[in-house]
Amino acid sequence: MLQSAVDFGKIFGNLYESMGFMQGNWQNYVMLLISFVLMYLAIVKKFEPMLLLPIAFGMFLINIPGAEKVLWGVHPEGDNSYDAVEPASRGLLWYLYFGVDKVIYPPLIFLGIGAMTDFGPLIANPKSMLIGAGAQLGIFVAFILAAALGFSVAAAAAIAIIGGADGPTAILVTSRLASDYVPTIAIAAYSYMALIPIIQKPLMRLLTTKKERAIRMKPLRQVSKLEKILFPVIVTLVVGIILPDSIALLGMLMLGNLFKESGVVGRLSTQAQNGLMNTITIFLGIAVGSKAKGEIFLSLDTLKIIGIGLFAFIIGTIGGLLVAKVMCKITKGQINPLIGSAGVSAVPMAARISEDVGREYDPQNHLLMHAMGPNVAGVIGSAIAAGVLLACFGGYTDGSAAQSVLNAITSISA
Repeated sequence: MLQSAVDFGKIFGNLYESMGFMQGNWQNYVMLLISFVLMYLAIVKKFEPMLLLPIAFGMFLINIPGAEKVLWGVHPEGDNSYDAVEPASRGLLWYLYFGVDKVIYPPLIFLGIGAMTDFGPLIANPKSMLIGAGAQLGIFVAFILAAALGFSVAAAAAIAIIGGADGPTAILVTSRLASDYVPTIAIAAYSYMALIPIIQKPLMRLLTTKKERAIRMKPLRQVSKLEKILFPVIVTLVVGIILPDSIALLGMLMLGNLFKESGVVGRLSTQAQNGLMNTITIFLGIAVGSKAKGEIFLSLDTLKIIGIGLFAFIIGTIGGLLVAKVMCKITKGQINPLIGSAGVSAVPMAARISEDVGREYDPQNHLLMHAMGPNVAGVIGSAIAAGVLLACFGGYTDGSAAQSVLNAITSISA
């Protein structure tokens, strides 16, 4: 009887020690609060809920004290890398994160985006590419700022891509250049995409006049089916030859669009738009959120990244607006500068904001299709910008000092 009582006590002792209360720290509880805020924004405010909600819940799961060993696995002491997790202990979230670590999910997301997007407005108005290019200004300005604040060359390039307002692109670049920053950069990128109305509308009103906002643009020409089929093939070939590092994203984007426009693979197009897109979105969101552990996420670097990301997004919006204003002047008022804000890659949200602001000043003015041109150009531009950053700085993932870039910039200026 005594032995049974001792064993009974040991069993409950083990149970007590395994409880999360015995394993958590203050960072876990702070991150749980942050996850609640993100879930509130996704559910109540409907801020990019398709990705913000799974990201927030992944963050919630991994920060429940004691849950990491079950959901992720056991790390050897001092090594938190993905591949270091003991094989026998690998949990569900470790397997879901495989698609992020091996950069599988972002190109598949682009496949779905391509299948859902009409490139017709861009083909009908190729000048929209200039606006999309102007909106990439935030990426390169943010890169210089991040380098100046002490981040490594590779990390600065990863942080800068937030300015493109493209979550999958940000994840791909960060996974290859600075994998430790994936959760911070992904959450920042998707948060700013969700906050587009709050960030962009004041800038649009500040940088345009009432007269410019009321400009009515001529209807776009009808684009032929042949043009729509040739466009993704030609863009993939030209950009792929010049910048192979962009082909994973750009190629999948154009393949999805070719599915849509060819008209011969309706089932594949439907699957890419719906079943595949939804499945990958769930896996991607939970996997990214699961890396936002308190002891890693709560740091000075995180605050810097969030601040730089916001600055990059603002500069990108300004860049698109300024290019559109110049084009408005050159064409003597044929282009409404409001479509410039759609040059960022957040499709189709940014285009809808151009429509909304335009209709505030003229309820009969419809800018959506005109704004879709720069918006699609922004998607293509962010993929090209990602290729440029990977080609230029992919060799600096060993932690090279940011000072080398600053020295190069200084020498060029001199």
